[in-house]
Parts: sequence; C-alpha cells; structure tokens
Amino acid sequence: MPASKKTIRRSLLVASASLLTLSLTAPAFADAADDVAPTESPTASPSATPPANMSTLGGERLGRPGSQVNLGGGAPVLPKDITARSWIVADAESGDVLAAHDAHWRLPPASTLKMLFADTVLPKFPRTTSHKVAPSDLAGIGADSSVVGIKENETYTVHDLWLGVFLRSGNDAVHVLSAMNGGVDRTVKDMQAHAEDLQALDTHVVSPDGYDAGGQVSSAYDLTLFARSGLQKKDFREYCSTVRATFPGATTKNKKGTTSRASSEIQNTNRLLSGDSDVTVYQGIAGVKNGNTTNAGATFTGVAERDGKVLLVTVMNPEKKEHNEVYKEAARLLDWGFQAAGKVQPVGELVAPKGVDTTAQPGAKASGGASSDAGSGTNSANASTKPVAASSGAAKSGSSGIGVALGLAGGFLLLLAAGVFLVNRRWPLPDLMRRRR
Repeated sequence: MPASKKTIRRSLLVASASLLTLSLTAPAFADAADDVAPTESPTASPSATPPANMSTLGGERLGRPGSQVNLGGGAPVLPKDITARSWIVADAESGDVLAAHDAHWRLPPASTLKMLFADTVLPKFPRTTSHKVAPSDLAGIGADSSVVGIKENETYTVHDLWLGVFLRSGNDAVHVLSAMNGGVDRTVKDMQAHAEDLQALDTHVVSPDGYDAGGQVSSAYDLTLFARSGLQKKDFREYCSTVRATFPGATTKNKKGTTSRASSEIQNTNRLLSGDSDVTVYQGIAGVKNGNTTNAGATFTGVAERDGKVLLVTVMNPEKKEHNEVYKEAARLLDWGFQAAGKVQPVGELVAPKGVDTTAQPGAKASGGASSDAGSGTNSANASTKPVAASSGAAKSGSSGIGVALGLAGGFLLLLAAGVFLVNRRWPLPDLMRRRR
C-alpha cells in the first residue's frame, strides 16, 4: 500500500521520567563464546551468493537479489562498507522496510534464534517460578556452547534463567527452560508453530538455542519479525535491554555446616548495548539479541529509538571478519535509517502475525493479543496505555533496561528516562521503552 494512503498518527504519552544514577564500578565481564563449535549435524557453509528464487513475503522487491532501496529527495545513500550477506532496516512501528539486502536469504541464525525461543516460551512461566535443575535438564548442550554457568541440583527462578538467556546467551539456561516446557523436542515444535503463526516462513527450527544444526535456517526478514513480536512483551523488553545483572552461583557449606550461595555479575554480550574497546554504546539502543557460530558467522538484531522513531535492524554474517564487525555494520545501517526516515519509499513491509487486526487504533487491543503484555502477568486491553516500570525482581537482579538507571559504559553515571508511546499502525507496539543518555 503506498505510504500516502496510510493512516499515520502517533499518540505520544510521557507517563513518567525517573532519573536515576548508577555507579558502574563493578568489573565488566568478557563475552562468552557463543556456540562456536562445529555443527552437530555438519552442513556445508552457505553459498556466497543468494539463491535465484527467494520469498516475496512482505513485497516483491524483498525477493530480489542485492540491495533494495527507494531514495527520495535529500535521502542519504546506503553505507558503502556493509559486507553482510543479508540485512534489513525497518520501522518497528509501521513495519515499513526502509531498505534491505537479500532479506529472505535462508541462513544459519546462531543465537539470534533465541528471540523466537523467548517469544514462544517466555509467556508460559511466571518470572517468580522456581525450578531445581536435574542433570537431565542439561543433557544435549552442544560442545563449547555459550553458558551462564547453571549448576545441577541448584534452584533458579525463571527470572534468573531468562537473564542467563539474554545476557550471556546461555544454552544451559535455554535447555533448562526447554525441560520445564516439556523437553527440547516439544520446544522445537512449539517454536516452529509460532514461527508459522508469525509468518516467518524462511525459518526451520532444529535446536531451541540456535546452536549449529543441520537444516536450521532463518532469514534477516524472519529474525526481524521475531524481534518485533517479542518486543510486544514487557518482560522480553526488560531482559533484552538489561546491561548487567547478578546471577546465582553454587551453594557451598563451611566447616560449621552453614550453607551459603554466592552470586556473580553477568554482562550483556550485545556490544551496542554494553560497549567494547572498539564499539561505543549506540545512542537509543534497547536490545535485542546477538549470535555467533561456526556455520552462521556473526548475526545481530537490534532495536533503537531516536526522536520518536523506532527502528529495527538485522545483520547476518558480515564477510569482513574484523572484531565486532556485525555491530559496526548494524550501527551504520541504523545511522542511515534515522537519517533516511521520511525521505525514502518503503521497499516492503514486515507482515503482521496471522489473525492480528491490522486496523487497530491506539490503545485498542489487537486481535491475537498484540496489545497484551504476555509474560509480565498482564493481559489487559489497556496494557498499551500503561507506563513501563521495573519490577522489584528486576531491580534486585542488577541493572534493568526498564525504568532503572543502566550502565551503558564503564565508569560513567548515566540517566534513563522511561516513557510510553502509542501508535496507530498495522500492528501497535505497546509502550516500548525509550532510552536517553
């Protein structure tokens, strides 16, 4: 549908602005290796060229090979130094795809597939639920997987486990949550069914954690759908934007027989969120998920907000193998997207899930529950009008991305203002948190 025929109205509500400070004196944790082992069922590395025929879901141009963009007057040209095999830049609210490159190319997703895992499983268990880890819960984790350090016979809350999934990309946390969900096979089936409900038809799920497995593929287009769906959920938004938190360790007993349980700090491995020696924290970043495996290379999906505009970007497998290259290319594409917003015509759109009312008005509950905050204990038709607030559980666990001051760079005191917005678009995103320095 031409952009000139769309109804584009935004109702922006600032519910509260809580300015909090947090001293970031705790040491930063180094990234864990993210599923870097060879594939469990070895498959050939993807071809260096996209297939001749790709899906046209979301628009005919999204099925064409190469970069797709409609530059208008005053629009900046696409960055010249993007080497990713596949990428996409989209408006998170309207679903307009501003530009794309082989967006439907089916490639190994690595741990960005955990977005689908979280969107599928997160609503099923209250965050306060406790679970004692059985040895069988940790069976089948791929060799040299990224882990958060879950111990057998220790008890963790669901909140702990999700912090392990999002911050450390912990495959051990994924397997424990899968066990709670009826096992890995059941979880894979649930994820595949949910992908189909989201119309993410490029995706074939084999492992719930994104570990390399024969036949496991997704696409930049589908990964962006997963992020957009997950961001409908308050808990998902909180976890994916948390920079650092505390995580329970092992229980020990001293000579007197007294038991105690230590904890340690974990830090998000999303370098646009936490920063690194060669990557600065991206202005307005609010998640979502990174990944890196032998077969997939580096993958990343991110969401950022500037001046009321919320963009999603997905980058898959840059050919340039410099340190943190996937984040550098994602940042350049986001920069371009914010500069180009309103100056380009969309080349496609992110489709809504099956059954979602695409004519929903601001504050109205879209069919299919798009306006409910699944996973956060709410399911109200008015959920999209409520301000984002940190739960007590989040505050106790460390630096949360929702309503709590965040450590975005070591040694600095940073401020966070929390607000809400409502949108009148094809698929409203309720109260996505906003972040400012």
